[in-house]
Amino acid sequence: MSDTGPKRRRGGGRAGNAARRGGNVIDQMPWRIPVNIDAPTEPLTPEGVEAVHDGAMRILEEIGIVFLNEESLALFKEAGCKVEGETVKMGRDWVMEMIAQAPAEFTITPRNPARALPIGGKHILFGNVSSPPNYYDLEIGKKVPGNRKQCADLLRLTQYFNCIHFAGGYPVEPVDIHASIRHLDVVHDKLTLTDKVAHAYSLGQERVEDVMEMVRISGGWTHEEFEASPKMYTNINSTSPLKHDVPMIDGCLRMIRRGQAVFVTPFTLAGAMAPVTMAGAVAQSIAEALAAIALFQYVRPGSACVIGTFTSNVDMKSGAPAFGTPEYMRATQMTGQMARCYGLPMRASGSCAANVPDGQAMWETSNAMWSAVQSGTNVVYHAAGWLEGGLIASPEKFVMDCEVLQMIQRYMEPQICDTSADGIALDAIREVGSDGHFFGIEHTQERYETAFYQPFVSDWRNFEGWDLAGGVWTAERAHGIFKEIIANFEEPPMDAGIKEELAAFVEKRKREGGAPTDF
Repeated sequence: MSDTGPKRRRGGGRAGNAARRGGNVIDQMPWRIPVNIDAPTEPLTPEGVEAVHDGAMRILEEIGIVFLNEESLALFKEAGCKVEGETVKMGRDWVMEMIAQAPAEFTITPRNPARALPIGGKHILFGNVSSPPNYYDLEIGKKVPGNRKQCADLLRLTQYFNCIHFAGGYPVEPVDIHASIRHLDVVHDKLTLTDKVAHAYSLGQERVEDVMEMVRISGGWTHEEFEASPKMYTNINSTSPLKHDVPMIDGCLRMIRRGQAVFVTPFTLAGAMAPVTMAGAVAQSIAEALAAIALFQYVRPGSACVIGTFTSNVDMKSGAPAFGTPEYMRATQMTGQMARCYGLPMRASGSCAANVPDGQAMWETSNAMWSAVQSGTNVVYHAAGWLEGGLIASPEKFVMDCEVLQMIQRYMEPQICDTSADGIALDAIREVGSDGHFFGIEHTQERYETAFYQPFVSDWRNFEGWDLAGGVWTAERAHGIFKEIIANFEEPPMDAGIKEELAAFVEKRKREGGAPTDF
């Protein structure tokens, strides 16, 4: 029986009373930039790190990476790399010289400067699900193609939850909008429904240029101010094995030339798009990422780049991608070691292969999230709302994931490890002795409201209490919270003149036809 199981007809549960709490639908943690205070898990020995590095360098030197982008081939030739048709071979000394120019830390500032994000160091940031073509919620009860309303509702969740720090790609692909203008409508929604750091897809010149201009308008920046420091970012995937395509590299080159941030995330599935051995898959992933980052540093030294990992394995019985597996966790940790060696910020993901927001979805996603924590990841994509290996976005899963994210943030708070006199609490222990309890003493009364994490979707009552309240299952509670958030949502403020200018730009680009498509 799953968490999407029997629908009880009695009302309420914790979510049922949310609207009566006044103001916010739930009591959530405030906006904060989490700092990962734990030492990273490092499964590789020093010799293992050197072996993975050497493997990646030999891939670049001896096998090469295919770049289908003609401009990038010309740039590699100019840099002195060996270009054989579309295959580029580059020496490790040149690669490391380029990588050394990338900043270990930088900041992305959106239209609301209070939402600025420090990338790198010990910071860990969480983003919404991005790019699924399909949508599922308990009310619809089946997987359906995404539309603009669903996309906008997921953007509202992105804005509402303080544990979500940035608005990634489309949280679900709105296929009811023609592809030529889809980016205009969705980015308009993103920039008006959220005030968090935004993303542009590198899918052709027009889309990248349009989104950069829309972000610039949203912040009220001049062109010079926009280009002076990162205000947004793009993320690209290599076409594994060992290939970068035309539009993604083109988009990145356009972004870095205007001072914006680029994340390079190979999508390597061991046993299919990479060797079946995890060390081999990680080495290939590192090579694919460093090849692109080296190019970007050659074009604009010091440009803001992040190395990403999406190395997992396939189900060798079916060939389907698997996520949150032990191998996925180790690959993420291994990549974290390598990223620290190269002095690059790192991106990982929250992911699962489950098809509905059930137990499997949560244990796989939790495995993925904790591997991000353990690896020292700085930016976590798809941290809320991902199902079916990235083919479904779910608002219930989004809400459930945010509970996990808040727990991780609470886990990182240093006061949990308070070893002061108040933290050790000898006076309280002496007062209670061996015959009493701690519930009523002053030490507890002064702290009980903030001493422990307080959930907003988990139900900690015993079975009888839960049953009397309606026996509402977890995904049903999450659905109720989702609906109330949407019903009570308030858009973040935006200057009326800026909003008008943004809308005018969208209408102008629509009249011009938007971006070309193949259909």
